[in-house]
Order: sequence, then C-alpha cells, then structure tokens
Amino acid sequence: MSSMRIREELCKYARKTVANKLVVGPGGNISAQHEHKMYLSPSGFALDEVEPEQWVEVDIATGAIADIGLRPSSEVLMHLYAYRANPDIGAIVHTHPPYCIAFTLVEQELPVMFPDQAALVGKTAYVPYVLPTTDRLADAFVGKVNDASSILLGNHGLVTTGRNLREAYYRTEVVEESAKIYLIAKAIRKPKALTEEQFEEVASLESEAYRIQLLQKMNG
Repeated sequence: MSSMRIREELCKYARKTVANKLVVGPGGNISAQHEHKMYLSPSGFALDEVEPEQWVEVDIATGAIADIGLRPSSEVLMHLYAYRANPDIGAIVHTHPPYCIAFTLVEQELPVMFPDQAALVGKTAYVPYVLPTTDRLADAFVGKVNDASSILLGNHGLVTTGRNLREAYYRTEVVEESAKIYLIAKAIRKPKALTEEQFEEVASLESEAYRIQLLQKMNG
C-alpha cells in the first residue's frame, strides 16, 4: 500500500468519525503508520475537513515532522509512543464518543457484555484523567497500549488501536455501543456481564475468527 492510499484511507475513516458523531468540531485525532512513518491529522482541523495531502508525516523513530505548513495534532506524542511501544499497531483512532465519556464519569471498568464486544474488542483498559496533549498523558496511555486494543481516558474519550484503520475504527464503534448499552442497562439494574468462560467461547468461534480476518484487511 502506498502512502497516498494510506492518506485516502485516513480521510475515509476520519469522515466516518464525524458522520457517526464520535467527535465534534476539531476534536479527536487519527493516524496510520507506513514504512516507519506515521500520518497524523493536522492540528485545528475538523476530521472531515482534512484532505489527503494534509495528513502530517512524522518519522516514528526520530519524531521529525515533515514541513507541509501544518502542525500535527497536539496529541502527537500519544501516537508516537504507541507505535514505538508496539510495532504491530498499524492505526490509532482517538475520539470523544459521548457515551464513552459519560461512562468514565461514573465508572472505570467496562465489562464485556455481548458477543461482538468479546470478539472484536475484548477487554477495555482505563486511564484516569490526565491533562490532554501532555507527555504525561502519552506516558499513561502507552502504559496500557500492550494490554488492550481499546483504552478509555477518564473525562476525555477513547483511543482504539488496530492492525489497520478499519479494525481500529470499528473497535471505536463497538466500544461506544458497549458504553451506551451499559448505561442504559444500569439505569434499571446492575448489568450482567459475560462470564470469563462465555467470553473465551465467543473468541474461539470459527465464524468470529473469519470476521476478524476480514476486518484486518486494508480494503473493505
């Protein structure tokens, strides 16, 4: 896949985050890596406004930023640290989904409650509130990045990772739906989570393995 194709994919999923109300205004940031470079959303742009040539190229090893007249997202360190810590990560989606944020205001541990959540996301990690755009947030985030593909940031939002943009993005949708389901159920009584055995049964299904295989393909 060429760097231009990566840029086009970034535009596609950036527009999805806005269309599905996972971010508002200039909030959120997404990136993908290709040949030791990452392509990150520029600072100050609404994600659905970014054109292919405006994704900012950053060298993952050195942090050197290509000069295209735009600054990378202020969360550049969070993305850089994650790619350095786990080379298997191909893309990162950081959004401000309303149900996820609401969940972090009242809870920390999001239980696994239904099959899609178990198969596509698994367990979700949690990082207490840290001032955004700082190296402290980047350090706190990277401390969890090898433990889970989805990480809730207290009073802030959600970060998901994947081997490609498609996988990272759909994990965002599933976690937001999970937080929504949890909050709706909790209004009635304590939600019933899947047991560890049920969770593992779902993960072992051949049909779920096939779906995950499809998600891992770059083109969909």
